[in-house]
Amino acid sequence: MGAKLLCLCIAFSLVAYYIYSPIPENVEQPWRLMLISAVVRTLGNVAEAAEWLGLANYMDVMMLFSTSEYVAPTSDENVTVTDTEFSGVAVRLFLPKKPTDGLRRAVLYFHGGGFCIGDAGMKAYDFLARRTSNQLNAVVVSVNYRLAPKYHFPVQFEDVYSVSKFFLQSRVLSQYGVDPTRVCVAGDSAGGNLAAAVAQKLLEDSEVTNKLKAQALIYPALQILDLNLPSYQQNANMPILSKSLMVRFWSEYFTSDPSLREAMTSNRHVPAQWGHLFQYVNWSTLLPDRLKKDHVYTGPVFGSPALAEKYPGFLDPRAAPLLAAEAQLRGLPLTYILTCEHDVLRDDGFMYATRLRAAGVPVTHEHAEDGFHGALTFATSPGDMAVGHRLTSSYLQWLEEHL
Repeated sequence: MGAKLLCLCIAFSLVAYYIYSPIPENVEQPWRLMLISAVVRTLGNVAEAAEWLGLANYMDVMMLFSTSEYVAPTSDENVTVTDTEFSGVAVRLFLPKKPTDGLRRAVLYFHGGGFCIGDAGMKAYDFLARRTSNQLNAVVVSVNYRLAPKYHFPVQFEDVYSVSKFFLQSRVLSQYGVDPTRVCVAGDSAGGNLAAAVAQKLLEDSEVTNKLKAQALIYPALQILDLNLPSYQQNANMPILSKSLMVRFWSEYFTSDPSLREAMTSNRHVPAQWGHLFQYVNWSTLLPDRLKKDHVYTGPVFGSPALAEKYPGFLDPRAAPLLAAEAQLRGLPLTYILTCEHDVLRDDGFMYATRLRAAGVPVTHEHAEDGFHGALTFATSPGDMAVGHRLTSSYLQWLEEHL
């Protein structure tokens, strides 16, 4: 009996040790976040083993998380939901049933997932789009762009841009009863990257006559030049999105060649001839003092030009919207940016807000001191985390007031 009890205690101790992750004091329900983190970490370990054994690509295994969360397109008393295609790209379309006296608003939404995982049909994204459509009486187009590693940059951008350009045609807007002056692009994480890139590209596209009213960027990933920002250092081991996982997402976006990931991990992937781009991501001038804390800006350490020549995408503003010059930022629509304190991507959003304001763009920047990456995906039921519900409500309130 004593030996069994001892074994049981050891087993419980090992499980607790595996599950435990340091969580900041101001994050609610820390053990719940630890459990979710343990699931993600376990899936990552399985993915690494499968890749090492040659059984599957790392991201193909990670995609199991998205697959397990998939829900079929199901209409309800408020919204008609269908899976269809716009310009040859899969989308989930949400049409409100509420009567309206005039034309409706519209939101083009791009899901997160590091360009490698995620789906418009995941429970969290279906719920957010459904709630957006019902609460705003808006048409919502949630885009299922193609993913890495099967498809690398610029395919993801081209898919969402193709859908955006198609939807902004006057005949299409008219078909769905949408006001051409009330269209917004939005997205979270990698989707926030795509939304920002689409907004920039639409400015210079002379074929698009109907322009965006707004863009909403939820904890967006906006640059790959400096992967050692204060937020990357401070939150390197935070649950949900660690620095190593974000580096893996970024590298897979461009190639499955591990040499780029290795260079990004050491932050030595940018060649000297592209050093002028660092002015656009210089956190010593673009971040508020309170975020700099004890961090010291040392400037870039340059790498070999070979990787940039082979995979130039990571220097392209379509992949890194923060690299756009100020002239390319002028004229961008009303902007909402949400950042979370406990997120490696925090500083990307702060720097973009600073640069947009300097370019004369009206910006609403909401920062959640108790927030973490992916917080909005934890708001699909009343028992979910309060921070997820709060931030979702803030995002939708901003859309109601500005779109």
